[in-house]
Amino acid sequence: MAAMMQPQIILLKEGTDSSQGKPQLVSNINACMAVADVVRTTLGPRGMDKLIHDEKGNTTISNDGATIMKLLDIVHPAAKILVDIAKSQDSEVGDGTTTVVLLAGEFLKEAKPFIEDGVHPQNLIRSYRTASQLAIEKIKELAFSIEGKSLEEKKSLLGKCAATTLSSKLIGGEKEFFASMVVDAVITIGNDDRLNMIGIKKVPGGNMRDSFLVNGVAFKKTFSYAGFEQQPKKFVNPKILLLNIELELKSEKENAEIRLSDPLQYQSIVDAEWNIIYDKLDKCVKSGAKIVLSRLAIGDLATQYFADRDIFCAGRVTEEDLQRVAAATGGTVQTTVNNIIDEVLGSCELFEERQVGNERFNIFSGCPSGQTATIVLRGGADQFIEEAERSLHDAIMIVRRALKNSTVVAGGGAIDMEISRYLRQHARTIAGKSQLFINSYAKALEVIPRQLCDNAGFDATDVLNKLRQKHALPSGEGAPYGVDINTGGIADSFANFVWEPAVVKINAVNAATEAACLVLSVDETVKNPKSESAQGEAAASAMGGRGRGGAAFRGRGRGMRRR
Repeated sequence: MAAMMQPQIILLKEGTDSSQGKPQLVSNINACMAVADVVRTTLGPRGMDKLIHDEKGNTTISNDGATIMKLLDIVHPAAKILVDIAKSQDSEVGDGTTTVVLLAGEFLKEAKPFIEDGVHPQNLIRSYRTASQLAIEKIKELAFSIEGKSLEEKKSLLGKCAATTLSSKLIGGEKEFFASMVVDAVITIGNDDRLNMIGIKKVPGGNMRDSFLVNGVAFKKTFSYAGFEQQPKKFVNPKILLLNIELELKSEKENAEIRLSDPLQYQSIVDAEWNIIYDKLDKCVKSGAKIVLSRLAIGDLATQYFADRDIFCAGRVTEEDLQRVAAATGGTVQTTVNNIIDEVLGSCELFEERQVGNERFNIFSGCPSGQTATIVLRGGADQFIEEAERSLHDAIMIVRRALKNSTVVAGGGAIDMEISRYLRQHARTIAGKSQLFINSYAKALEVIPRQLCDNAGFDATDVLNKLRQKHALPSGEGAPYGVDINTGGIADSFANFVWEPAVVKINAVNAATEAACLVLSVDETVKNPKSESAQGEAAASAMGGRGRGGAAFRGRGRGMRRR
């Protein structure tokens, strides 16, 4: 009786939607599996592309997992975790974004029947974490190091890694051509960690094969003033002056007031302005520089002045390009033209202005520091060139990682099958439920070779059976065997040079396991009504303030009278 008299406890405000327990967990797993299904078909050399059309009318055609995930604008809170791991894989390694989403989705798919049968999620999480550590140790053990090889050998090995990455992209048909270009670009920048030291410039038109690598800096001709065409367009071993100042006559920004008693004094003020700019230009010429680049405008007067003295100038050069010119030529960006000494000037072996398609490019090659490179991309459609740029970004990241971490593993699903076999074997040594969970983790790893077969139109069951048989050989000689995309059978991925850096797989297994464990550890979702209406309220307060004004504003048309 006393219990009935107790007042009702209200913990959450009215309208809060909270769902908890097993159904909620299964619902989260289903959402993650749906996301994995979206990118599933993009995996591998025969993967399909996705065309994403947003509300602004922009069209993106992409094969890159991270790009697709970003553009999908997923709203489900649990599924957003997969977007985050794809982004983290992209920023950490650059490639393997589809792999990481697929693995996470598959881990959850394998966990789902256990959850439905009443297994506590923490038991699954514990086993998955153990399996993940074992898998990573096995990858490190199977990895092959390229450390201590000669530069030529290294180039060849890195080229194989780049070609493997590019084989699944839109420019896969020209993978050898682009792979060697990417390796040259990465080796050029050496140990410089700044990715923007490799510039990618896109010029519509021409053939993919018309793309070229500049061992230095190339940028589009900037906005030019009168006198520009009279300037020389080619120099051998020029000195280069980099500035961050305007070289033009500017009207006064402030409302300056000068009281004059004699009209002749006005002329002296005008002369002073001209003298200031001529003095600046004269100092630029005296520095001995043959090329003057500035981040700010170089006006008509300065352009003509330099043209008369056989000096090339370009104003409004973007910050990024100016920094790359500074890194390549050994120059320093100056904020004043006073006291310009030789040490602050850059130099290069050859400067020329060259026509590329419809654009003119300023090209600095044979730079002494040589810590920068530019890839000029050609192609038909704009969407195609943009996808080519994303593909090259992945390849550049892969080559950088392989150069730094210098260990590679066999691709084509070989490493996944080997870890799967190893974990199944390990599971037999464990007593208790954990054996089943680690077994399910091992089964989930087979999703990569299976999906490679499905995307290429092969019989996945048949190929996987052959792979399992090959990997089960006691001698261990089957370890490098993966899916052969060309014949629909199995082949030695290592011998066929289908390689990927070990760090890609380690990061993918790590991130996918983390994401799966994170989703499994959630047992309740609370939707706060305040958070949902926050955007509406913000819009209302911006329009007519909160309360009646805002409500009235929303309720009636703008010009309607109140009745």
